[in-house]
Amino acid sequence: MSDVNANATRRVIPDRLGTPVTRILASWEVLLFGVAVLIFIANSLASPYFLDAYNLSDATFNFTEKAMIAFAMALLIIAGEIDLSVAAIIALASTAMGAAAQAGVGTAGLVAIGIGVGVLCGAFNGTLVSVLKLPSIVVTIGTMSLFRGISYIVLGDKAYGGYPESFAYFGQGYLFWVFSFEFGLFLLCAAVFAVLLHATNFGRQVYVIGNNDFAARFSGVPVERVKFILFLLTGLMSGIASVCLTSRLGSTRPSIAQGWELEVVTMVVLGGVSILGGAGTIAGVVIAAFVMGLVTFGLGLLNVPGIVMSIFVGLLLIITIALPILARRIKQASRS
Repeated sequence: MSDVNANATRRVIPDRLGTPVTRILASWEVLLFGVAVLIFIANSLASPYFLDAYNLSDATFNFTEKAMIAFAMALLIIAGEIDLSVAAIIALASTAMGAAAQAGVGTAGLVAIGIGVGVLCGAFNGTLVSVLKLPSIVVTIGTMSLFRGISYIVLGDKAYGGYPESFAYFGQGYLFWVFSFEFGLFLLCAAVFAVLLHATNFGRQVYVIGNNDFAARFSGVPVERVKFILFLLTGLMSGIASVCLTSRLGSTRPSIAQGWELEVVTMVVLGGVSILGGAGTIAGVVIAAFVMGLVTFGLGLLNVPGIVMSIFVGLLLIITIALPILARRIKQASRS
């Protein structure tokens, strides 16, 4: 009789609350997409030039290079690490390409040098973190100064120019109509990183490491190797971004991409990637890239000073980090 009563009062608690549709509608990505639509509408009402196809194409240059780095940064932050040297890697890779261009190296060689320097810098960061077990935030703050310092030593107050004419295609060329090569590369990278994170065993290992590094080791996950690969990917994408940015500007200065590390991290966190690791999607980062690109381009059309945009990015980073933490505390307080 007691067994019957126990069975009668037993409750089944579902793994996830709500239907798949309600879960999707309540997701951060859908909320962020709604914000992007509202910003698009506001920009179109604020400026008569916003809806011009060529202006919209120009708007993509505000985020494509940063977003390509953000895809790799997203995986790194999900795994519980961070790389603050990405902008300095761009500067060093661009300096190396500029020096090679002065020596007469062709377009293919310049691209290989830019990407190669990025990979080497990523490998250096990865070795310090995964082999020597040093904290990534401390390591990459140090290498941020190291890499950009080398650029300043080489260039001083000068600039490299004289790149081959064909090199300009990577940052200024178009695939067709108003769709730039950079935008096409951005979409390709988004697809590759989405598959890597969400449809491969490597991606599952990244999530496991971010949720519990200690447990991941006892589960047979090669934690150090995965982290090293993630730093390699971040260096690789920084090298690719350096090729595109240098090609678009047509010159190299040691101050190139100054402050981009803040914008890349903001893009990742705004996309729903937890700064504490273990959660996040590439789709969220893609939408966040469009949001930041639309905002900065809209402010630019309204002649808002660059310093105001920097303030906005800083506030956005603080808000997107603080909101989930505050929401979690409020939820815990309501339960107790």
